Amino acid sequence: GRLDMTPYFGPGWVPGAEYLTVDVHTPAADGGGRPVMVFVHGGGFVTGSSRAALYDGGAFARDGVVLVTVDYGLGIPGFLDLAGAPANRGLLDVLAALTWVRDTVAAFGGDPGNVTLFGQSAGATLVGALLATPRARGLFHRAIVQSGSGTGAFTPEQAQRVTAAAAAALGVAPTAEAFAPVPDERLTAVLPALAGLDLRTSTALDPLAGLSPFAPVLPAQPADSLADGPAAGVDLLIGTNTEEGNLYLVPHGAFASTTAADVHALATRVHRDPEAALAAHRAARPDATPGELRSAVLGEALFAAGTKRLAQAHARISHGRTHLYSFAHRSTALDGRLGAAHTVELPFVFDIADAPWLHGSTRLLGPTPAPPGLAARIHGAWVDFATAGTPGWPPYDPRQPTAEILGTPPGSPRS
Repeated sequence: GRLDMTPYFGPGWVPGAEYLTVDVHTPAADGGGRPVMVFVHGGGFVTGSSRAALYDGGAFARDGVVLVTVDYGLGIPGFLDLAGAPANRGLLDVLAALTWVRDTVAAFGGDPGNVTLFGQSAGATLVGALLATPRARGLFHRAIVQSGSGTGAFTPEQAQRVTAAAAAALGVAPTAEAFAPVPDERLTAVLPALAGLDLRTSTALDPLAGLSPFAPVLPAQPADSLADGPAAGVDLLIGTNTEEGNLYLVPHGAFASTTAADVHALATRVHRDPEAALAAHRAARPDATPGELRSAVLGEALFAAGTKRLAQAHARISHGRTHLYSFAHRSTALDGRLGAAHTVELPFVFDIADAPWLHGSTRLLGPTPAPPGLAARIHGAWVDFATAGTPGWPPYDPRQPTAEILGTPPGSPRS
């Protein structure tokens, strides 16, 4: 759409076999014992790169953190479920990177006994999955889930629908042996044929609302299987943005053109009882436009509901080690309509919100300057959490579920 997302997606596909790389940003290789943060990028499991400009690790290194940004398999090579191939290969890539960090990061001044795994969007959903992965025990000690989901996995039945569609589009059998000789160019070119698949089954809705045909494939959602992995002994910082769904509507003009029928169609796709869900959204936002309702339904389905379930599940087993946030700063991009959309928190986490290339009417943060001190506060909270396990506010209590508000809309009393 109209929004420049180049800083988020990076340079695009770089052909070649040597894509499993990490970038390391360190204050200095001498000494040691510094906290380590390992970042997993987003991009819907089909795109993204550690080379993206948003993931500049300078501020983390400045503040004494060794930052490692990870690349992993995407699309068909990373996540298509194929007979004869390991499942969740992109997830296994992140697991391999964590093993590399454990064995190597001391050479860069990092403490392998103090590793924080964090990610955003698809990367955050992978972090949630690793919290429930037995093989991840001991590889990280804290986790940050930014706009991810603890209920974002496909069931095996859903995954097989994607596999069948991909095999049909390529004209090959749905096996690893048949896919092996297919060149990367064809694997990439076939992705549009997989867009918009109906993945609803008798037992599951589509956790990605048709926006991506790929996700981790698991027998149970991470929020329901945390006890299987390292989660109980891992500190967790987790949250979402207040207008996540705007990113998928505003840049394309769909926010303004949304009708009541569009809202109902979306609710039918992501809820078993769409009428009840819409009634709840309308009660919470009695003056909302159809575009605002559609954004709210989408944001809840993709991120908020799964974040809540993951936070609740972690709080039950970790005894005061869960911290919840809500990012509320509204970008003024696209005539002020982008708002606190998906990805808008990233420049604040990486403390680059003043970068000129993020500002302008079609740039992520819009034409207005970033609020003074907000990036320092958010980035500082992430560093404090990685260092000592607390971001500076009380733990989440499921009995009184409140989130720390990070940033407030322009013009509000607390802005």
